[in-house]
Amino acid sequence: MGHKVVVFDISVIRALWETRVKKHKAWQKKETERLEKSALEKIKEEWNFVAECRRKGIPQAAYCKNGFVDTSARLLEKIERNTYARQSSLSKERDKRRSPFVLELSGEQWTELPDSLKEQTHLQEWHITNTLIQIIPTYIELFQAMRILDLPKNQISCLPAEIGRLKNLKELNVSFNLLRSIPPELGDCENLEKLDCSGNLELTELPFELSNLKQVTFVDISANKFASVPICVLRMCNLQWLDISNNILNDLPQDIDRLEELQTFLLYKNKLTYLPYALLNLKKLTLLVVSGDHLVEFPTALCDSSTPLKFVSLMDNPLDNTQCQDGVEVMESERDRQCFDKEFLKAYLEDVKERESVPSYTTKVSFSLQL
Repeated sequence: MGHKVVVFDISVIRALWETRVKKHKAWQKKETERLEKSALEKIKEEWNFVAECRRKGIPQAAYCKNGFVDTSARLLEKIERNTYARQSSLSKERDKRRSPFVLELSGEQWTELPDSLKEQTHLQEWHITNTLIQIIPTYIELFQAMRILDLPKNQISCLPAEIGRLKNLKELNVSFNLLRSIPPELGDCENLEKLDCSGNLELTELPFELSNLKQVTFVDISANKFASVPICVLRMCNLQWLDISNNILNDLPQDIDRLEELQTFLLYKNKLTYLPYALLNLKKLTLLVVSGDHLVEFPTALCDSSTPLKFVSLMDNPLDNTQCQDGVEVMESERDRQCFDKEFLKAYLEDVKERESVPSYTTKVSFSLQL
């Protein structure tokens, strides 16, 4: 008996598989379209992107705008390049500070400047912070190459008149010290570009002689007791940044528009009830921050979305300060609180600058815990 041979038509089998392949490809295409439209897939993509950014140390403000995450690959590359450039810049800055032209002192073990310092008149920068140093010696006039005096968070109670002999001085930072006055001789430092006297708490005025500082672009006199904008500040024709927040201002001068180059104006935590129409004449002003708790009148054009100006009204809820028997402790806690507030607002305003629009108002809520 012979073998039975079954004969199949190959074309039938091929047609069967081709049909199955077409159906599978159609299903794959439909599934791909479904995933592209799926919110879960988009959320997963955003989470992976955010995780990648965090792993690489990229700040949230760089990839999150107005609550939306930009997941474009080009953005990540750009951020990485900027981060690398910033890290390189910081590394260069650290190397610069290690140079023989830079003095660095920090820590409460320092109660006065070392005696050997008067022999190092070649120094161009002083960076002295968080010390118990109270006096800047008069021999500072010997440092004719001085460009930067960075002296924040010390116990300095006065500046010597000899500081006016530093003709090459570009930056002076005496924030969060115990200053009650600024020497008028500082007005002789005609190349000064940056002045920071914030957080001294008891500073009430700046000398008229500072009107000579025509190169100044940055002034911070926040967290003091200024009752008005100093006349000398109004005569700083190149001023771009003015922070006079957290003082006791009741109004602004009608000639505030003399500051034609002003770009950032910080006024929050004052007692202002109205803003003058002269502010509308500051054509380069891009950021104005006030406290809205007492504000009852201001030019409506400040809120016009068609202008480049970002108008921010902060609604504060100040807590009563806890009284302490030791006045020094009260002063220390007040300085720490003011310093924290400045850091908080600095971070907030950096975020505001990057936004396309700003919130109509912001409420900053404070919490305290006593054990």
